[in-house]
Amino acid sequence: MLATYTFTEYWVRLSLRGEGAKYIAGEEKWERSEAMLRSALDSAHVDYVTAEGEAAIYGPKADFIAKDVLGREWQISTIQVDMIQPARLGCVYIGEDGQEHTPVVLHRAVTGATERFMALLIEHFAGAFPLWLSPVQAVVIPIADRHNDYAERVASQLREQGIRLEVDTRRESMRAKIRDAQLQKTPYMLIVGDREQEAEAVAVRVRTGQDLGSQPLATFLAMAQSLIRSKSTQLLPE
Repeated sequence: MLATYTFTEYWVRLSLRGEGAKYIAGEEKWERSEAMLRSALDSAHVDYVTAEGEAAIYGPKADFIAKDVLGREWQISTIQVDMIQPARLGCVYIGEDGQEHTPVVLHRAVTGATERFMALLIEHFAGAFPLWLSPVQAVVIPIADRHNDYAERVASQLREQGIRLEVDTRRESMRAKIRDAQLQKTPYMLIVGDREQEAEAVAVRVRTGQDLGSQPLATFLAMAQSLIRSKSTQLLPE
């Protein structure tokens, strides 16, 4: 998951109980859960740094701390071993022996709170999301009003294939529409005029300024789908 979102620099913190009254009592359960989590990390050959006093109130944690593009550290993921709260909440299951048993709960938060993670992603990518992650992946820009119908047909075909896009039919110049799309950091601008309409094509521009020229709609779609499937951070074909 971290690699997918391009958080390639990270470390793992084994967060253990410290001194103080903030932790729920249960000495034996604490010792067992801390030993089990440490053993799991060792068995998986995960390098980690031990930090006392960073555990949750109910159990130890393996926290994944990643650096964003600005070098700031964020706790993104966490896996917590909880041998205390299940009993307090009355959680039970029926074992193979037909008797009730108290489960161990693993709290697994891959990205944490959605709002916090989105804020991190916006800053990490400076709003210029990879194609697969962009809310709007392309904007179709008709050169003149007579191209609006074709622009809508292009949009309809792409939407049917899962591409998220908008059609800009405002009474603005083509250059103004391109600039607005670039400022919005939309990955692709698909410009359509007489030539594109006749050839069932689109003229593709990238938000970074590259002009890929006119190409069949199917060609653009195949490129975009390939980049989306691979969750690539690139916008140009290799």
